[in-house]
Amino acid sequence: MKDEAQPRPHPRADEQFDAVIVGAGFAGLYALHKLRNLGFKVRAFEKGGDVGGVWYWNHYPGARCDCESYYYSYSFSKELQQDWCWSQRYAEQPEILRYLRHVADRFDLRRDIAFDTIVESMVFDEVTSLWIVKTSGGDVVTSRFIVSAAGCISAMQKPDYPGLTAFEGEIYYTAAWPHHEVDFSGKRVGIIGTGASGVQAIPIIAAQAAHLAVFQRTANFVLPARNGPMDAEFDAWVKAHYDEIRAKCLASPGAVPFEGSHTSALEVSAEERQAVYARTWALGGLRFFAETFNDLITDEAANETAAEFVRAHIREVVNDPKIAETLCPDSHPIATKRPPLGDDYYATFNRANVTLVDIAKSPITAFSGRTIHTADAGYELDALVLATGFDAMTGALLRIDVRGRGGLELKSKWAQGARSYLGLSIAGFPNLFTITGPFSPSVVANMPTGVEHHVDWIADCMTHMRDRGLDFIEAEAEAEDQWVEHSAQVANATLYPKANSWYVGANIPGKPRRFSVYLGGFGSYAKHCERIAHDDYEGFLLRVSPASTRQEVPSVARAALSD
Repeated sequence: MKDEAQPRPHPRADEQFDAVIVGAGFAGLYALHKLRNLGFKVRAFEKGGDVGGVWYWNHYPGARCDCESYYYSYSFSKELQQDWCWSQRYAEQPEILRYLRHVADRFDLRRDIAFDTIVESMVFDEVTSLWIVKTSGGDVVTSRFIVSAAGCISAMQKPDYPGLTAFEGEIYYTAAWPHHEVDFSGKRVGIIGTGASGVQAIPIIAAQAAHLAVFQRTANFVLPARNGPMDAEFDAWVKAHYDEIRAKCLASPGAVPFEGSHTSALEVSAEERQAVYARTWALGGLRFFAETFNDLITDEAANETAAEFVRAHIREVVNDPKIAETLCPDSHPIATKRPPLGDDYYATFNRANVTLVDIAKSPITAFSGRTIHTADAGYELDALVLATGFDAMTGALLRIDVRGRGGLELKSKWAQGARSYLGLSIAGFPNLFTITGPFSPSVVANMPTGVEHHVDWIADCMTHMRDRGLDFIEAEAEAEDQWVEHSAQVANATLYPKANSWYVGANIPGKPRRFSVYLGGFGSYAKHCERIAHDDYEGFLLRVSPASTRQEVPSVARAALSD
């Protein structure tokens, strides 16, 4: 893909903003548009050469969204909804990036974004109640508010395999794919990782390479997407019913427009259960969970019925019984690790030029020349693809030197695991908002819906403060503690903690294990946030700057979270 040159506005060294936005993906673009239209002076900093966020960097072969295009999109502009036409049911990366570039152009957003710029530090000045922001471009600016749109899965994880630097072949990361064409024709290629990126890339690379060795760390449950061209009649129906579709997204547990189930998988006969699974499997996508049974993530026996349905599919598709069993997950309940979508994934292992290597049983021990060595074999490669994921949820913020009140370092506060109030604010870090931060529904909900909800909440809060002459907001420590505890209780009532997933940071050596996603359902969460704002921002301290002589305006008493 051609990386077109973009304007790179840089502020004056002494310039002050109402808000600095970190990132220019889905979240950053909407935050910039929303806040600017409300009259706030805003500047966004983006490390990439253009807008797009994760969709700028993740353009490996086969990269696509696992939410359907019509609802994985913005709702803030009815005109945009009606004008944009998606070409596929599940848009591939180039189309999503075109969409975000179109949004940036349509709403004239680039003039307030500094591209190719990494935010290096953000330090809160208690005297002025301003953030001092320093960037890799030499910018030193101040801002009343920070809005982090850095993303939940944007900080690339480079694996620490012994001797990896000794590998003399080509090395590619799915999370930072080069902006030029990569041709694997006639090459021996290896890929490590069978998460979402690996699942999408493997069939494409296998069709091109002379040989592909797939190094599987953990077998994954892969659901069918049933991708294809967007049906014109369906597209017309969507555009006529967008208000209804968006309302369903806002009210549903996963921020998706599907009808949920009220039936347990264990309350029906085996024949009826299989029929329900078969129907949703044929439809493809997330409906396999959203529209089957209501206890798949809370009851292990119910979950196993879905898991065995998928294993039976694997055994049916994959010709070699030994390979099929290696591909059958047995280390975690289904859906407790992110289940990717892939129409051709399992069938790819029937190809003569594909080898499956189980590195859970035979770990990688060394690299030398163009060879990967495992405990029992060596594999000659010309190129290696690392689909090894991200330091999710916290990595993007922790790679910035963030210091709050009293010089408190965010990396110190989060040394034992992330803490946050609602995924929006962090005690000790005034005027810092996090879009889809830890302990929000974030990655278990449709992201554009979650992004718009958070941006709207933040914008309403900033407007509320401006209208009342307030310039300081901070989550109260007690409210943060209660929300973290409540989130943990909700998570522990599910099967999610049973998996060593990136949801809990298990893919990052030394990272504290903490399930930092709110699992109480997006619709319920959105209502809770609305109530908090209505109750004078319960759980927050709002006041004028400490340098002012005006009195503090404390939040009202907290109500029980259980209501």
